Amino acid sequence: MPYSNLSTIVNLNGYFKIEFCIFTCMKWIFSFLLLSSFLLQSQELPKGFSYVRDIAPTIQQELRYCNHNNFVGIPINGYEENVLITSTLTAQALKKVQDELLKKGFSLKVYDAYRPQTAVNHFVKWARVMNDTLMKQQYYPKINKRYLFKLGYIASKSGHSRGSSVDLTIVNLETGKELDMGSPYDFFGPQSHITFENITEEQKKNRRMLQQVMKKHGFRPYTNEWWHFTLRNEPFPKTYFDFPIK
Repeated sequence: MPYSNLSTIVNLNGYFKIEFCIFTCMKWIFSFLLLSSFLLQSQELPKGFSYVRDIAPTIQQELRYCNHNNFVGIPINGYEENVLITSTLTAQALKKVQDELLKKGFSLKVYDAYRPQTAVNHFVKWARVMNDTLMKQQYYPKINKRYLFKLGYIASKSGHSRGSSVDLTIVNLETGKELDMGSPYDFFGPQSHITFENITEEQKKNRRMLQQVMKKHGFRPYTNEWWHFTLRNEPFPKTYFDFPIK
């Protein structure tokens, strides 16, 4: 083989080795940046809390208080990212619910879970501004805002801040649509009560399905809201947390 050809081969091999090294280095740098970005977006949670995605990643979510689609009409203080956080025991119980629903072609969809006290304070402040009724027609059309405290729709403390309460519904995985529960999530009125009778048989059936599967796996319902459940024997029954959702 002529020397010039051998030299060319050696040079080409060196070139490919350098190119491979650069590619490998870039891949590791990209992976590092991606991991760093994830870690920055997360936070070190208090002991006994978990991100639901780490335990039950198939559960769907739409944190309403993280966007404008809620009874206030703006994102709520303390909701920095659309991520679900609950007590670890609650997340584990939700996984059991989700596993059962998936076998039947359904999925949980969570509207709210852990709620920082900062967010509760935001609700209280909003409720005292009588002329701020941006979302009245959608969420509380027949209720005078001045009675929201008296009727129990707004309070200075929320069970959600203890980390073991969740607001949720069921989604049909074939259609991708939420089951019709007879009233919208967070609607202020008797239509949202679990035992409300003036709804269709299909809507009653959907409510029963949600109630039964949640009770089966250790959750206690709230009579006035078909979507609200609290883990029985919750781990922090007297502690109200205030770390942000991110």
